[in-house]
Amino acid sequence: MEITSILPEECLCLIISLTSPEDACRSAMISHAFRSVANRYEVWEKFLPSDYRSIISGSSSSSLLSLGKKDVYFHLCFHPILIQNGTKSFQLEKKSGKKCYMMGARALSIIPEGTPAHWIWTSLQESSDGEKPTFDFKRMTKRMALLIFPLFTSCFEFFNRFPETAELKQVWWLNMRGEIETKILSSDTNYAVYFVFKLRKEHTTGFTQRTVGLHVHVDKIGLREVRMVSLDPLRDEPRYIRERGDGWMEIEMGAFFNNCGDDGSVEFSVWEAHTNYVKRGLIIEGIELRPKDSAS
Repeated sequence: MEITSILPEECLCLIISLTSPEDACRSAMISHAFRSVANRYEVWEKFLPSDYRSIISGSSSSSLLSLGKKDVYFHLCFHPILIQNGTKSFQLEKKSGKKCYMMGARALSIIPEGTPAHWIWTSLQESSDGEKPTFDFKRMTKRMALLIFPLFTSCFEFFNRFPETAELKQVWWLNMRGEIETKILSSDTNYAVYFVFKLRKEHTTGFTQRTVGLHVHVDKIGLREVRMVSLDPLRDEPRYIRERGDGWMEIEMGAFFNNCGDDGSVEFSVWEAHTNYVKRGLIIEGIELRPKDSAS
């Protein structure tokens, strides 16, 4: 006898809402009865952050509030929304529903700034090098798409997260920093901080065989982490950079466990001061905080 004929639908709804978005999608594949329960408003309301309404209301995508809760969830997984006048973005980690934030270049303090001789603000079309990534869904069956698309594909953003990026024209030293309050992050969660950037294919100098400092400081718990890495490593050098799948590269700056409550903050910076070498060709999208992948 199927369990859906024994337990009331409200009870099944509560049980599924106490699992995870991934488990809810798997439950929906069991039978029509399970699909009906797994897709209910109450289930996906539980998977969304408690403050999702205020976040969306203050974004450039407030019309999302008119969608069903499951549609809102998956939209936030695969389409970051811009907040705070387009200087930051918000999205959800697709398997857990945990919060992810990226501070765009406009939200960072970049020194020296204000003169085209050092840094310029470029549109996405101007700063995009190479081909945009693609993913072929035509050969996938409907069942495969239902299973794979919501849960296991990469989040392709196609260069459209922020309207502007910061491009380095020429400096002798790097200094950029930002800060975010821990109370807006998901609590009791392991987070990693990532520097998201790319290097121009031509006219890039000053990053080969030299390191930059990546700093993460969480004041509430007294954590301070410093990593020295190369943004343009040679073949025989350790590679800490990885492709994101959206045309950008990232490198982990540090990690922390967020149990800071309402009065903590995370400070992060990228710093390099070898003034004997001019630096050019670095393009910055921003600095991202997202739940740390146990495999990374």
